[in-house]
Amino acid sequence: MSTHDGLTTPSTTACEIARLSRDARFDGVFFTAVLSTRIYCRPVCPARPPKAENVVYYPSAAAAQAQGFRPCRRCRPELAPGNQFWLHGEHLVSRALKLINEGYLADHSLEKLAERLHVGARQLRRLFVQYLGAPPRAVHATQRLLFAKQLLTETGLSITEVAMASGFRSLRRFNAAFAEANHAEPRALRRSPKTRVDKALVLRLGYRPPYDFQALLGFLQTRALPGIEQVDAESYQRVFGDPLAPCWLRISAWPGEQDALQLELQNVPPSQMLSVVTRIRRMFDLDADPLAIAQTLSNSPLLAPVIERYPGLRLPGGWDGFEVAVRAVLGQQVSVAAARTLASRIVQRYGITIDPVADAGLNRLFPGPEQLVQADLGQMGITQARINTIQGIARALIEGRVDFALEQPLQSFISRWVQLPGIGDWTAHYIAMRVLKHPDAFPASDLILRREANPLGTPVSTKALQALAESWRPWRAYSVIYLWRAANDSAAARKEPST
Repeated sequence: MSTHDGLTTPSTTACEIARLSRDARFDGVFFTAVLSTRIYCRPVCPARPPKAENVVYYPSAAAAQAQGFRPCRRCRPELAPGNQFWLHGEHLVSRALKLINEGYLADHSLEKLAERLHVGARQLRRLFVQYLGAPPRAVHATQRLLFAKQLLTETGLSITEVAMASGFRSLRRFNAAFAEANHAEPRALRRSPKTRVDKALVLRLGYRPPYDFQALLGFLQTRALPGIEQVDAESYQRVFGDPLAPCWLRISAWPGEQDALQLELQNVPPSQMLSVVTRIRRMFDLDADPLAIAQTLSNSPLLAPVIERYPGLRLPGGWDGFEVAVRAVLGQQVSVAAARTLASRIVQRYGITIDPVADAGLNRLFPGPEQLVQADLGQMGITQARINTIQGIARALIEGRVDFALEQPLQSFISRWVQLPGIGDWTAHYIAMRVLKHPDAFPASDLILRREANPLGTPVSTKALQALAESWRPWRAYSVIYLWRAANDSAAARKEPST
């Protein structure tokens, strides 16, 4: 039995314990390859555990596949959540992975990827092999092939559509690559899912427990924009995409299945399917590692009881960067409800009208920078200062002075955004939390956070809170969600009539 050295691969002993106990908290953190069968599995595989001497541990599915192992058909490695350290950190490998997951290598060379990250291609390849066990191209190929395997298993898409959805421009190349990786032709994995009346595509999205889906829905529900989103106690719905052919999504708990959500999609072109699913995983924080987060934050006497009270909180993302930025500006120093009202007025006046989708009253798309850069936002109750800020953001995005590139380091993002008039640290960090999903973003000037840091006295200063939160790195953004939740529940309790 052996392991591959890497920052995120647990020790051999930890892997062995997790494998034998089928510990879902380690799902996607490592993969188990069986020498006798040449199959690799998730730690939660329901099959009978193989003998320890027949097991090799790998830090990624790509590493196992690069060594000739094929994915298990029982535990289905394509359902494993991603490794949050690599998907959200600032290590060079992390930043490269974000671009790969966005499909960068589908249209660019490895050299172009390395150039964008200001590093040599040879060094980037070496780092990938060191930490993930496979070079960037192999990681990209494994991602595409596992997604194809999921589509073949769970949907009625044709094999040609599956090939296109997983990034292959040639059906012949897809068939050959799939057969080599899975030791089976694509048609051998075909299933016959029940056809739905609404023709929605249904996919299973896995996560590591605990996961408080209700809390995340509650966060989104208080901020949902009529016409664009619809959120209730069970699901989130949204329209997006081309106004002439709008797409629709609904995400809810997987019926009768633990550790998974159900994603329903309509009208999404196959060529955009992988990027849409990747964005949804990011928005709903499905690749978070709650064990790692809790281990760090629970060392704080302030956070430990909150984490114990609310296990499995996630960092709620936003669908569109510009939308989140506009709403962040509208929410400066006003309540969530007031900001939602102002945003709804913008949507009703400048939102892009579409044909109603999915019988849910969804008939608008949020306006883009081009629609708002010179829009007349007066007479909506929005102050002139905030109008100037919103239009300044739109102009900066159009001119390329700021962007929402996921691979950029947090400090680089903050330093560019705070140069815009009306954008301070709070707004920049809030956008980084919701759009970049940066786990260490921290709006330290937030009044609620400063109150929660000293609940029995006056709010601490921003500087004092920053000093206190140093030990919470690299998960400070999660501390924000925990403290906001505690403050919200405390406020609700104070409003309850005494009995």
